[in-house]
Amino acid sequence: MSALLDGDLSGASRMAGVSLPEYFVTDRARWLWQFRLGQMAAAPGQARWMVRQAVVGDKGVVVGHAGFHGPPDEVGMVEIGYSVAPGFRRQGYARSTLIELLRRAAVEPAVTAVRATISPDNVASLATISGFGFVEVGEQWDEEDGLELVFEVPARRIPPAWWEGSRQNTEL
Repeated sequence: MSALLDGDLSGASRMAGVSLPEYFVTDRARWLWQFRLGQMAAAPGQARWMVRQAVVGDKGVVVGHAGFHGPPDEVGMVEIGYSVAPGFRRQGYARSTLIELLRRAAVEPAVTAVRATISPDNVASLATISGFGFVEVGEQWDEEDGLELVFEVPARRIPPAWWEGSRQNTEL
């Protein structure tokens, strides 16, 4: 992430062992890397909950990034976050990434629920979570993103059939 903050895409790709897309050095992505590096520095043991690249297929094509905003809170809630690089959008990768995040949450004993926060104008993301049992539970103001709708789903209620039939094989 430090290399990405410095704009060194080729160095970051070498360290990651995969070719990272230009999307990873945009201003928006750099904000995320800075934020997550701060979180990891404050609590190194929680790094496994943070952002990772979303890799598809045998050739290791990186289509975006995904992860949790942090470890489960005091009631077992985790919030998911994912983004697909523009050149890979509308191909099912966001859905596959969501499935992988839900799968990871479901097998963690400490996780009881999964939260997603989405701008009311983000039609694609709202469509991505539909059909996964998410229920709108409120709204919040995010300093970075503005108004967001808050959705939650119980972690163990995610039927395995939803991810077994996934079009893409996405790994985080």
